[in-house]
Amino acid sequence: MKKVITAADAEAMIRSGNTTIPKGVIVTPAAQDVFSGVTKSFVAPAASNLPAMTKVEPILPDYEFHWTPGKDPKTPEEIHAFFHSPAIVKLKERMVEIGQRMWAREYTDGNGGNLTIRVGDNLVLCTPTLVSKGFMTVEQMGLVDLEGNQLAGKFKRTSECMTHLAIMKRQPKAKACCHAHPPHGTAFAVAGVQPPTCMIPEAEVFLGQIGMAEYRTPGTPANAEVVGNAAVDHMAVLMVNHGVITWGKDIEDAYWKMENVESYCKTVWVASQLNGGNLLTITGGQAKELIALRKVLGMEDKRANWKECELCDNAEFRPGTVCNIGAPAATSSSANSAEAEALVKAITDQIIAGLK
Repeated sequence: MKKVITAADAEAMIRSGNTTIPKGVIVTPAAQDVFSGVTKSFVAPAASNLPAMTKVEPILPDYEFHWTPGKDPKTPEEIHAFFHSPAIVKLKERMVEIGQRMWAREYTDGNGGNLTIRVGDNLVLCTPTLVSKGFMTVEQMGLVDLEGNQLAGKFKRTSECMTHLAIMKRQPKAKACCHAHPPHGTAFAVAGVQPPTCMIPEAEVFLGQIGMAEYRTPGTPANAEVVGNAAVDHMAVLMVNHGVITWGKDIEDAYWKMENVESYCKTVWVASQLNGGNLLTITGGQAKELIALRKVLGMEDKRANWKECELCDNAEFRPGTVCNIGAPAATSSSANSAEAEALVKAITDQIIAGLK
């Protein structure tokens, strides 16, 4: 009696990798349909026919521009060639794209905001003045030296690039800067309120403590001085009555920090409206862990040697929490009420006596 291969037999053969049908075997119509389905689908080649595979280590995205120290272009011809080289054009394209992202998120209005990227010992790409950041073009980018002298680009550079240059001169790790007027971050700047710490781990890691710079007229040497000094120890700085400026190892990093600032300020503002403004914080010990993580990621933090109590002391932020270690004992509410009641009675008695 001849062997019969059923649909179940066919499926078992396929699972085992054996699809060869012996001669003289009867294959049922259902089994033929199973085999037919296999021939119509993709069949992987035998392992022996595959090329040898090598393990590839996963990488992290890196947008930092690296230049050779001491090799800045000097002559007009060298500067022209450098400014139009593929690597620099790519950076200019990224500046245009980030300007669009800033504008789309309403971080800028009119011609506000600006971007810079350091591309040499004494060379910095910058955005133009009097152009909306949402509608810039590659041709509008400029090249300046660290003193603000324009070296290339037919569109005049922004006057506020001087503040960016002041940061780069003082902080070698600042390879790019982003300035904008995000509503919530700028609201903190207008209110003169320094955002609290120890509330959201991501903000502690990627921003650290947000700095504050006193108001000076935008675009002036005085403004560059106060902001440049504040940015030495802070990757994000609120410019009082003005806006926000951030720096990073590349323009993407600097822009991300702008997003971090705006999101953090918005979250803290919303949270401060809840529960009577009694915001929760992480502990000083947990804050130290996050500061250590910043160091691993290549970001220094001036708070590295601060005491745990100092790390999470938000006494200057009114809706927030304060460090209570060593604080004087609070006066009882009943005593305060009694004093207030006595004062009100005395004033009332004086008014009545005057009326009589």
